[in-house]
Amino acid sequence: MTSGKKVVLIMLALAVVGVGIIGVTLARMDRDQVEVEADQVLRQDLVRSVTANGEIKPRRYVNLSSNTFGPIVRLAVAEGDPVEQDQFLMQIESVQTAADVQSAQASLDAAGSELEGAEASIRSAEAAIASAQADKARIESDLARSAADFERAKGLIAEGLISQEEYERQEAAHTVALAQRDAADARIAQADAQLAQARQQREGLRFRMQQQQAALVRVQDALAKTTIVAPLSGVITYLPVNEGENAIVGVQSQPGTTLMTIADMSVITSEVRVDETDIVDLRLDQRAEIRVDALGDRVLRGHVSEIGNSALTASGAPASTTTTVSTNEARDFKVVITLDDPPAELRPGLSATATIETASRTDILAVPIQAITVREIPPDDVPSFIENPELIEQRGEDPVVEQEGVFVIEGGRARFRPVLTGIVGTTDIEILAGLEEGEQIVSGPYRVLRTLEDDTTVRTTEDDPEA
Repeated sequence: MTSGKKVVLIMLALAVVGVGIIGVTLARMDRDQVEVEADQVLRQDLVRSVTANGEIKPRRYVNLSSNTFGPIVRLAVAEGDPVEQDQFLMQIESVQTAADVQSAQASLDAAGSELEGAEASIRSAEAAIASAQADKARIESDLARSAADFERAKGLIAEGLISQEEYERQEAAHTVALAQRDAADARIAQADAQLAQARQQREGLRFRMQQQQAALVRVQDALAKTTIVAPLSGVITYLPVNEGENAIVGVQSQPGTTLMTIADMSVITSEVRVDETDIVDLRLDQRAEIRVDALGDRVLRGHVSEIGNSALTASGAPASTTTTVSTNEARDFKVVITLDDPPAELRPGLSATATIETASRTDILAVPIQAITVREIPPDDVPSFIENPELIEQRGEDPVVEQEGVFVIEGGRARFRPVLTGIVGTTDIEILAGLEEGEQIVSGPYRVLRTLEDDTTVRTTEDDPEA
């Protein structure tokens, strides 16, 4: 073999060895790389929302029940009928109550007649008193005259100017005048007593009339309640009774006592239950989208019109009034959403899902939510835009900070970058500080991201031909 051929063989051998070494090195480097999913920091519009389930309800509705027991003798409406306020709805048998009204009216009329008689007796007693006082005045005048004649007779008989008979006549006349005065006083006293008695009788009759008037009002009210009229304009949404059935006296929350339900369908709401973790983000007049199961994919618009202040338990009772509530039981709050333009086909009780917009941002930096992770970093590595970082003391080691951040891909390596986040949307989260638009970040998979370490060599699924 010539020397030239030896050189060529040696060079070929070296080349093969070099290719082998490079292949082994590349294979080892490939094994050290971690395959990740990558995404970019992009500008976009972001909306934060709260989703809650509930049902369609009219803003105003009333459950009508009966205040009296009896058969329904007339039913003037059917379920689904529109009604106006004060419109006649149904009649409950009123024979007994009508008779009670007539009896009470008769008793009141009789008491009125007796009162008129008492007033006449008072007027008669007052006239008798006036007449007796006039008689007494006349008698007192006669008594004064007879007293003067009697005194004159005393002087004359002492001088012997009149006879004993004349003196006795004057004395008798004076005695009679005194007796007449006493009789007049007695008549006046009797008339006063009759007047007082008549007045007392009148007061008793007035009190009796008040009682009779109250009794009449009571039975008239009972009679009026046998006629059911509409307390508001709306639609009959529930009518479980038929003509001829007995109306049962209504008791609150007792099934079977509701005669009908009238709903004012001009203002329709969706009443939903919002989890206690989301209620703090809700405000009045926030916009909402409502999807009703019965309407398919149709989206209705509305706004928050009421936010409950008391938490509800799973049973729907206010938590503050429940005697025994598990501390682990989830609490919800009632939220009422008024629909802006409710369609005519809506019915109370339909299931609904509301998505309430609690915040929105336009043209902001955002990344996928799953890209956010937490790592422990030294306090000196915390950027200035993080205010008041919370130190975690470690036994025997320097304190660290649990910091929220993302892994940014730089030169084939994943480097942890602290970030300041804002609102959270459906799939993305706002980045207030720490990243620049267009930077490439690690967004998954979760099993890799949760254990990924800083400065790890990575390759993205886009770089993997087999992926």
